[in-house]
Amino acid sequence: MPRDDHDDYGDDIIKKRQSYFESFTNAKLDHVGKYSVDPDKLKGNIEHFIGVAQVPIGIAGPLTIDGEHAKGEFVVPMATTEGTLVASYNRGMKLLNMSGGVKATVVDDAMQRAPVFIFSDARGARDFVTWVNQNISKIREEAESTSSIAKLTYIDHFLSNKFAFLRFNYLTGDAAGQNMVGRATFAACGWILDNYEGVENFYLESNFATDKKASQINIMRTRGKRVTAEATIKREHLLQIMRVEPKQIDYHGRVAGVGSFLSGVNNTGLHSPNGITAMFIATGQDVANVAESSAAIMYSELTDEGDLYVSITIPSLIVATYGGGTGMGTQRECLELIDCYGKNKVYKFAEIVAAVALAGEISLASAISSSDWVSSHEQYGRNR
Repeated sequence: MPRDDHDDYGDDIIKKRQSYFESFTNAKLDHVGKYSVDPDKLKGNIEHFIGVAQVPIGIAGPLTIDGEHAKGEFVVPMATTEGTLVASYNRGMKLLNMSGGVKATVVDDAMQRAPVFIFSDARGARDFVTWVNQNISKIREEAESTSSIAKLTYIDHFLSNKFAFLRFNYLTGDAAGQNMVGRATFAACGWILDNYEGVENFYLESNFATDKKASQINIMRTRGKRVTAEATIKREHLLQIMRVEPKQIDYHGRVAGVGSFLSGVNNTGLHSPNGITAMFIATGQDVANVAESSAAIMYSELTDEGDLYVSITIPSLIVATYGGGTGMGTQRECLELIDCYGKNKVYKFAEIVAAVALAGEISLASAISSSDWVSSHEQYGRNR
């Protein structure tokens, strides 16, 4: 693989890698090799750079949001190759706007690293947890010494066999924070190992933080942002836009709840990862975090007036507005489009993502309940 130890992002070395790739594969980089981003600004984001993957971006909206951080109308960029996706979300946004928009609320915030300490027996693990709780102030001091942003809020403990699993929970500002909390927890664990006798073995990550994996603990305990979006949709608006009665959607939701239970899925809604993934790609999020962010809890009820209340809670939405891939060319532009680039914007972005997810849920739920789902894909979503 061609590399340049002095400047691996210069034009000459990039062209050498492109030529190497073409000769190795007998394929041409007619599109991959065309880009507007400055490769020199990609250090820390990509290795062996040869070009870009161009994903189409459409816009949906505007969507009216009444959040504590996101207030007003937002036009939302969505990157996808799935036909009808943007159209479906746009339809849901139109419906929600007619009934006053979406109320959005961030209710919790936590990013984890979960080390495990191994002892000779269960009593040793139990006594260790007692000691950790007694020394939480010093452990917090050691963890927070590694960052001006990371704040250790609490440590959960879980005992099994002769193992003590500690789940360190942090606030990480506007960054997603996985690397940040890894450094902080490593420093804290170093102090623990220096000051507690009897630990036979230790691993910085026990797979209990379930990084980039769906898990029940993150649904229950929060990973990233726990955010709820809710709205009450007028019956006449559902009939006008979606040609469906509120009670049809509510009934389908209860039937689908049985299906969710039987399948063991982590999402009682229909397709919230569709909108989340499209926004993640457009705005430079770590797309693998959709594994956790795919979890969602949908709820609906009929009001006394015959309208439909709908609510979605995303318990482990991992987003950033600063750092990572958020500062690159198109990604930064898409964040700026919704005024979510930079510091002190991550709660705003989380509220927008949840509101968009709700729009997609009500759109697809209406299509399924009115039997428009297949016909819409046949008309708009086929590229042959």
